Amino acid sequence: MTGVALAEELLLLAYDDETGRATMPRISLDLGMAAAVLVELALAGRIAYADGSLVATDPTPLGEPIVDGVLGRIAADAPRSPSSWVQRLRHGLRDRILADLVDRGAVRDVEETELDFIVVHRYPAADPSVEEDTRGRLGAALADGHLPDERTAALATLVAVLRMEPALGLTGGDAVDARRRLEEIAGGAGFSGNVSLDDSVVRPSVGLVVAALAQAVDAALGPRP
Repeated sequence: MTGVALAEELLLLAYDDETGRATMPRISLDLGMAAAVLVELALAGRIAYADGSLVATDPTPLGEPIVDGVLGRIAADAPRSPSSWVQRLRHGLRDRILADLVDRGAVRDVEETELDFIVVHRYPAADPSVEEDTRGRLGAALADGHLPDERTAALATLVAVLRMEPALGLTGGDAVDARRRLEEIAGGAGFSGNVSLDDSVVRPSVGLVVAALAQAVDAALGPRP
């Protein structure tokens, strides 16, 4: 696997570049990290969705410790539902991915003490170019009436299910329009069940995993406000 992982892209979107603080609830971020790593494995052809469970189809490592660790767990365990895996993986995953982003110079780890004894960490941007590429791809997908590539469609679907419109700097009518377009992308890719996977440009094996994970995360987050 090369380039920026989906989970890293989501975190860069979710943290304010200047303050380094998360713009989303922690539970949303943690669930999103778990789902994004699983989607990464589906895109790489390592896992599939079958009979209501996620299963390893190829245990060959990708060369990324976090992703490979999750693959190893899935390969060694009994088949489990997407909901089960999302809940089992979400604890501690965000901190590990943030540490990787610090190591690669994308963000800085700023440690502070509040109320004289509470240690907090902020992650302001150090190399904006990484996030600029992600925002550029998403922006083009939102503005374009065509279905984006498979990876960008998966990212857009995760942004939609995690309710991340505010992280895109959108409010009011713009946020409503963005949500509509994100859902159109998810539907057009076959991730939300609006289009047959046979008619989608996305591989059916990927579509099934993303659709199942999107449903699992949406259910875990509960009704929208």
